[in-house]
Amino acid sequence: MRPKEVLQQWVELFNQYDFEGLAELYAEECTNHQTPNGIVSGKENIKQMFKQEFEQFEMVCIVENIFEDGNVGMLEWKDPKGLRGCGFFWIENDKIIYQRGYWDKLSFINQQAK
Repeated sequence: MRPKEVLQQWVELFNQYDFEGLAELYAEECTNHQTPNGIVSGKENIKQMFKQEFEQFEMVCIVENIFEDGNVGMLEWKDPKGLRGCGFFWIENDKIIYQRGYWDKLSFINQQAK
């Protein structure tokens, strides 16, 4: 699959709160670095991260743009409450091996409180 196709699947599963399906998009030895939160390594740990976040927070990913360059997919997103961010996904053999996300944690926390 092309990176764009992996990201389209990722968004669909994210919006369904399907933490198990999301985990299947990641390689066993992978890293997810959400810059506001830190680094999570390993497929099982990433699965647990998504499970906990879906239980705690109301989140929706609305795609603004998806780009790709070689094996890297770039996702620019927003949510219904106005939060915006972007993610970069390095993909090998149709699996995410590294992800880095940028978004404003203070804005996210303030939105979740409302």
